Amino acid sequence: QVQLVESGGGLVQPGGSLRLSCVASGSILSNQFVAWYRQAPGKQRDLVAAITSGGRRDYADSVKGRFTISRDNAKSTVYLQMNSLKPEDTAVYYCRLFIDSSAWWGQGSQVTVSS
Repeated sequence: QVQLVESGGGLVQPGGSLRLSCVASGSILSNQFVAWYRQAPGKQRDLVAAITSGGRRDYADSVKGRFTISRDNAKSTVYLQMNSLKPEDTAVYYCRLFIDSSAWWGQGSQVTVSS
């Protein structure tokens, strides 16, 4: 069974940085479409960033210039580097892997930006 395991969340002060990791079992993540979503309390789950099989990267307007999505195929891992964090970035972050017509969610990582 495919499993996505997230890590790297935590508490950070405004202006700080965090890097989230999403690791897929069985090296299945390599060269696939992966996206990061986030959901704050009382709000919908929104797309934050995505990376295609060809390496194209797309971002929500709210995080452009601050967040970077990348992958390491050898480690079957996708990262979300988050810089210049703001309190409004506080949310649970989820990675999602897409292969053909199937998709899998990570378990979610809490990111809290607060002084």
